Amino acid sequence: MILVTGASGFLGQHLLQVLAQQPVPVRGLYHSRKPDFGFAHLDWMSCDLLDVFAVEEALRDVTHVYHCAAIVSFDPAKSGRMIQENAAGTANLVNAALEAGIQKLVHVSSVAALGRAAAVNGEPALISEDTHWEERKNNSAYAESKYLAEMEVWRAMAEGLNAVILNPGIILGEGDWSKGSARLVQIVYDEFPWFTRGVNSWVDVKDVAAAMVRLMNSGISEERFIISNGNFSYKEIFTGLARALKRKPPFKEATPWMSEIVWRAEVLKSRLAGKEITISKASARTAQTRYYYDNGKFLRQFPDFQYRDLEDTFERIAAAFRKRH
Repeated sequence: MILVTGASGFLGQHLLQVLAQQPVPVRGLYHSRKPDFGFAHLDWMSCDLLDVFAVEEALRDVTHVYHCAAIVSFDPAKSGRMIQENAAGTANLVNAALEAGIQKLVHVSSVAALGRAAAVNGEPALISEDTHWEERKNNSAYAESKYLAEMEVWRAMAEGLNAVILNPGIILGEGDWSKGSARLVQIVYDEFPWFTRGVNSWVDVKDVAAAMVRLMNSGISEERFIISNGNFSYKEIFTGLARALKRKPPFKEATPWMSEIVWRAEVLKSRLAGKEITISKASARTAQTRYYYDNGKFLRQFPDFQYRDLEDTFERIAAAFRKRH
């Protein structure tokens, strides 16, 4: 039996679409509300990963685990909880997996959990799987939480757990439009006018799900892989989404000092409206920085793997968004 943590979440739902095509029974974990979708060989189970006994029960009769569950938030008020729960939940899962003799675990981390390579002649260096994490003031709470969770997996691998780690870039795709990276679509649809020239790694959610299955079915262990379509500026991504949505692309460049004003204004607006913060100090500053990631390791391992064209990704997202709204 296959276990999927965070099965009702953004990535988890797309992974389930792939697993639905396989004849192996799947147990999907959710935290509070049982999802209203599924397929014949999927059983839903409520589980709090902070409950050691619940995690042990969830692993009963399970042979393979996909660990997708994680709290994602830009709200500074939730930083402490996110760091503690992402790390502790992962620790409980890998400990129970060791006890249960799980055959293999695939852990979804993030490029945010990688270190920041030192600049060369003033230009950003290429970040790879070998780049080491460093404590920095500009590390976001989310990055710290994913790093600490990943360390729990590495520790469990040293204790005998057969596992592999994915470090996806910023994941693009259709899903819960109010949460995670899917929230970007709503922001673009609302014609948020500001853009930055910062660069980051981006990838289609369906490519992440496909890569997870590839690695699960392989003999690879004790490795991590950057999963990325490529390095693109925030302006390129927001403009591509806007065109697919037939909305006005961002047209005002937010310089670093202007970004400081924008994130403060957005935090104030979110607080007054009682809504989740979508742009924080950390995310605004990250959007001003150029990070370049090397996706070559995974492609060398799976030379027949092809990432989707992001223009096609934008069109699929836009079609799903229009249908939902």
